[in-house]
Amino acid sequence: MKKYFAEMIGTMVLVLLGCGSAIFNGGCGTTAQVLTVASAFGLSVVAMAYAIGGVSGCHINPAITLGVFLSGRMSGKDAGMYILFQVIGAFIGSAILFALVNGINIDYATTTGANACGEGVSVWAGFLAELVGTFIFVLVVLGATDSEKGAGAFAGLAIGLSLILIHIVLIPITGTSVNPARSFAPALFEGGKAMSQLWIFIVAPLAGGALSAAVWKAVKN
Repeated sequence: MKKYFAEMIGTMVLVLLGCGSAIFNGGCGTTAQVLTVASAFGLSVVAMAYAIGGVSGCHINPAITLGVFLSGRMSGKDAGMYILFQVIGAFIGSAILFALVNGINIDYATTTGANACGEGVSVWAGFLAELVGTFIFVLVVLGATDSEKGAGAFAGLAIGLSLILIHIVLIPITGTSVNPARSFAPALFEGGKAMSQLWIFIVAPLAGGALSAAVWKAVKN
């Protein structure tokens, strides 16, 4: 149970600090804002990797959990429980942000940090961006944490830096999800376009995670 609770806390922190950076820095309209938000998500992963990595492995992302499961590193039961607690953690983080936003009298460019395709971005372009971004991210996770070929104590840093890089590229396209739990919870509070396009940020990351597991197994062997 401790590892499930750790996943809940880790995902809560990721959503709270990552989405919070977008909310309280006025969105992602400028280069400085993009870099700020990208860094917040990446550094949240680094922080949680060293905080709870020894307990749960610090997936804090259903796409990563799926990739790990398909790689044969965890049971189906654990994978299902990980995803459940990740979603719960994301909801808690989003609820805290929602309460903060409604308790502070400031105009925000975004009020939840929810994902949606950017202006002029087609649904299928957004889907492709999320699929490829998640594929790259989960591939880094699987490689960095491999017991034989991994990065050891530097795995958390490698994973966090890769997430920053992916955010820098994807933020203008989709706001960057690569994490179904991170998208699901804010969309519940946002509604509208975020809810209508939510399927993109669930299906594409899961497909990307599954693809990365297949590629890693082929590359490793």
